[in-house]
Amino acid sequence: MKKINFIILIAFLTLISCNDVKKTEPIKVGKRVGMVTGIKPDKIEYYKKLHAKVWPGVLNKLKDCNIHNYSIYIQKIGDQYFLFSYFDYTGNDFDKDMKKMAADSITQRWWKETDPTQIPLPEAASKKQVWTNMEEVFHTN
Repeated sequence: MKKINFIILIAFLTLISCNDVKKTEPIKVGKRVGMVTGIKPDKIEYYKKLHAKVWPGVLNKLKDCNIHNYSIYIQKIGDQYFLFSYFDYTGNDFDKDMKKMAADSITQRWWKETDPTQIPLPEAASKKQVWTNMEEVFHTN
């Protein structure tokens, strides 16, 4: 009987210790962001080259500003090329994080490389911006 109680105790302690192991939590999404801008056809290869080796400081600032799962796509529509970007924002103050990113010197240098390749849509251009935010109409996990 003592042997069975001992085995049960060991099994119980093993179960408790397994529950204490930290599991990787999925990133909580506070906001999904989709944006669009045009791109100059003669700058597409340069833009792709830049993004094939994004500067580590830029990647670190994205993470620091609570941006995850960032993707950029390119598509030709008619005679024009467009970039579509998507990311998950996990912070609590989107405007504050975007201002922090805009104030970062490495990010500013990165934008000096990428902005001249892009053609803002009229809505963004009127606000002196490059990317236009898009409205989410559907999402599923």
